[in-house]
Amino acid sequence: MRLRFIAGLTFLIGMVLHGTSQESHTISGFVNDGQSGESILGANVYVKSTGKGAPTNLYGFYSITLPEGEYTIVYSFIGYDSIEKEVALNENKSITVELVAGAVLTDEAVVEAESGQNIESTDMGRVELEVEKIKTLPAFMGEVDIMKTIQFLPGIQSASEGSSGFYVRGGGPDQNLILLDNAVVYNASHLFGFFSIFNADAVKNIEVIKGGMPANYGGRLASVLDVSLKEGNSKKYQVEGGIGLISSRFTVQGPLIKDKSSFIISGRRTYIDVLTKPFINPEANFGGSGYFFYDLNTKVNYRISDKDKLFLSGYFGRDVFGFSSENAGFAAEIPWGNAMASARWNHLFSEKLFLNTIVTFSDYKFEFKAEQEEFEFKLFSGIKDWSAKSQLAFYPNLRHRILAGIDYTYHQFTPSSVSARSGDTDFDTGSIIKLYSHESAAYLLDEWDITEKLRVNGGLRASYFAHVGPYTKYIPADVQDNITPSNPPTVVEYQRGDLIGDYFKVEPRINMRWTVDRNSSLKAGFTQNYQYLHLTSLSATSLPTDVWMPSTDVVKPQFGTQYSVGYFRNFFDNKFETSVETYYKEMDNLVEYKEGTLPEDNVNDNIDNHLTFGRGYSYGLELFIKKRTGDLTGWVGYTWSKSNRIFESINNGEEYPAKFDRRHDLSIVLTYELNSQFTFGGAFVYATGNAITLPLERYFYDGFVLEQFGPRNSFRMEPYHRADFSVTYYPKETKMRKNRETGEKEAIKRKFFSSWAFSIYNIYNRQNPYFIYFGNEGQIAEGTLQIQAYQVSLFPILPSITWNFKF
Repeated sequence: MRLRFIAGLTFLIGMVLHGTSQESHTISGFVNDGQSGESILGANVYVKSTGKGAPTNLYGFYSITLPEGEYTIVYSFIGYDSIEKEVALNENKSITVELVAGAVLTDEAVVEAESGQNIESTDMGRVELEVEKIKTLPAFMGEVDIMKTIQFLPGIQSASEGSSGFYVRGGGPDQNLILLDNAVVYNASHLFGFFSIFNADAVKNIEVIKGGMPANYGGRLASVLDVSLKEGNSKKYQVEGGIGLISSRFTVQGPLIKDKSSFIISGRRTYIDVLTKPFINPEANFGGSGYFFYDLNTKVNYRISDKDKLFLSGYFGRDVFGFSSENAGFAAEIPWGNAMASARWNHLFSEKLFLNTIVTFSDYKFEFKAEQEEFEFKLFSGIKDWSAKSQLAFYPNLRHRILAGIDYTYHQFTPSSVSARSGDTDFDTGSIIKLYSHESAAYLLDEWDITEKLRVNGGLRASYFAHVGPYTKYIPADVQDNITPSNPPTVVEYQRGDLIGDYFKVEPRINMRWTVDRNSSLKAGFTQNYQYLHLTSLSATSLPTDVWMPSTDVVKPQFGTQYSVGYFRNFFDNKFETSVETYYKEMDNLVEYKEGTLPEDNVNDNIDNHLTFGRGYSYGLELFIKKRTGDLTGWVGYTWSKSNRIFESINNGEEYPAKFDRRHDLSIVLTYELNSQFTFGGAFVYATGNAITLPLERYFYDGFVLEQFGPRNSFRMEPYHRADFSVTYYPKETKMRKNRETGEKEAIKRKFFSSWAFSIYNIYNRQNPYFIYFGNEGQIAEGTLQIQAYQVSLFPILPSITWNFKF
């Protein structure tokens, strides 16, 4: 079946190739940054007389096929000076250009071509963020954070106060596909979720897809966050970094071979442990505590020829929390983090056919180690992936863009491994449980301009998943017949490679755009997704202790269907982009732990025996207004949404709100460039309070207080809102120096640049709720017992300052 599907893809591409007009010729090439030599994603390449063209892909490649003739080709990108090329097209031609950064483009025709993607493309719920703009926004404790910035977008909600975790259109945290240079990230957080692993100094492109996921992405239901690293400056050496209140960053990049090969190395480390150590009494309760995180990004690229380019990239990051007390004889250590590597080869077969092949490795680990006197306890969980992907991009003409590809991933899961010993005695905590699986997919995507008004992006993705041995399967007694002492519960042993359970699924995707007039369009989308990986959690928030596990013969793959409709309109010569999107999503085979499950229940048992399964749905309305050009830029986003869950064994089978259900979510993000030296940033957010479960009644029995909880997530905390503010100061880029020959003063460009970023988080000191707990006062016997609810708030007003430098 899979071979027939791949053969069909090859046949279809061959038919399109054969049908291409022989009287037409192709202009192709790359668009690069003139200062660094890096490729530019999304640069516009179009014919001046018609305004028709195509954007560059992720690797800066473009291809335009036109009838023979003479044309003026325009190359442009926001923030760069445009270039025009006169082309006599009588044969296939390769043209690579370098754009030079300049003033904000104001030419009307250029602005139309730049901003028209909002109404011209079939994209729904797709946003690209500029890293340099993110750096001017208010930063939490001075740390620029990509994942906190995307939470300002409509349809994307923060997990909790200060957290970098996020939920998209009613989906859970495991339903977001997070990629770093094509490698999957399973835990994108530092400091228990308060910071993300993405160092903005090393990031090149950020793309968010929250609706209408195209066929080349899969394995998740809710969204895609695709982050690409910088390739390194191929023209000159450059050093940049920053020193903040809690961390410092340092980045080095430059050419290995000028205009042919380059590298970048970027590192970051917190020094909370170093700064606080002199002020903590070693004899205090927390005297032995320490915490820090660090991460390192690196990338090397080499242009083998005009048609071949090789990229190697890697990431390594760790959080390390430690506690020790000599008085108590107790010590604990909690390290966790990610390691990733990626190798990519780009090959240009012809002016119309582009190949991208990628091999990646991803490793996420969590450990907990504790010792007290002679007792030692260890807990470990993690997931490793080995992946290979290959994608063909074919550009037959201006009306077609075709992508076809195959993906394969080998997963190795360690859901939980526990060991314990006291002195020379080892406790029986069960064998180390590991789960193995294969995941593969083949897809075809065709973006086709059927008419001048109607564009369709249709795709089909076929996916296959297999859970294989070695594996020890424990069949619980309650699902067996005739259980007696002589007939105990069954244990089934699977050998390496044995098939335990598998699934083959087909996922259709389609997005359509109908142009109403030159300034507006209507869009509609339908997507179906299967997700074979699940995140199981015993807590109300996402923590490093959450466990990833695959689909098995018991755990079915999650299945989601999403319908979306939107109206997109630009105003004032495309300076303002607006959209209204509405969506409805259904989700099946969702996973939760059964009520009353404890971590130790997994010893000598399978995790899937303690899971329960249900379904959910969500729907909402998203409004978005964005100003792209001028001194004042930014956006306003508003979401009205609802997300519910139905599990037979939870909440007595009654429907209940998801823990991330949020009726209203408003964000305002603004940046104002006063002049070349001062840039102001501001943000305001308002959100309906989180849904939680609280006790409704308490009983006194035999000297104890027993609680009777209300329906699941039936109580709302107070609304969340706050405002942040920032000022970035850039000293003048030139300095005055006396000319030795003329004696006159002249302005010369500085070789060392620096800036100061001042931020205030939660400027009006809002005490936002983080969680609620209950305390007891008085005595039961005396009849004076009172139970009081208390709200815990994490972050008051927090000023910060960061010094950034570049030379």
